[in-house]
Amino acid sequence: MKERLFSPHKLDVGAFIKEQSQLDGAVPVAALTRLASGLAQSLDLKSLAPLHWSAQGRLVAQRVGEPQWWLDLHAKGDLPWECQRCLQPVFIPIEVDHSIRFVVDENTAADLDADSDDDVLAVSRQFDLLALVEDELIMAQPLVPLHEQCPVDMTPLMHSGLVSPEGVAIEESHDDHAEGEGGESGDRPNPFAVLAKLKKDNS
Repeated sequence: MKERLFSPHKLDVGAFIKEQSQLDGAVPVAALTRLASGLAQSLDLKSLAPLHWSAQGRLVAQRVGEPQWWLDLHAKGDLPWECQRCLQPVFIPIEVDHSIRFVVDENTAADLDADSDDDVLAVSRQFDLLALVEDELIMAQPLVPLHEQCPVDMTPLMHSGLVSPEGVAIEESHDDHAEGEGGESGDRPNPFAVLAKLKKDNS
């Protein structure tokens, strides 16, 4: 029997899981536009190594009734985020290992998703698997990407109070900005502008 060919962009996910099939591949970082928009824009994203991903359909037998349908997803890559101290690119590895349960329709998916810690989606014959890979990578991104040691000297800014003791730039609040229009705080430089100048001077 000839093995069925599945397309990751238009995946018959129900058939894929029932046959417990597997797909894997590599996708250019720049092709995942939503993910790419959150990366360091000073780099040519087209030159980066591609992200590798794989998906495996899995059936889980139940004591009563039909088996549950699961999709096991894995993805990994080394991505350039923008360091929150110096605003220069910092490469941080990212990896996803996640399993998602699929059910027959949207109503069942909504009911199970509300009552369970599992992620539950409805099956589709036109499922975009790479969009799901991108969603998972976005959710796994670091909250505060930082260099272990920045390529520029941040000591002057840390002493000035423009950078927190943890080394993260302190953004002015709206109230501080309003006060600065007629008071002393208006002379306080914006930390992100100062960091951008440091970045330019050291490039």
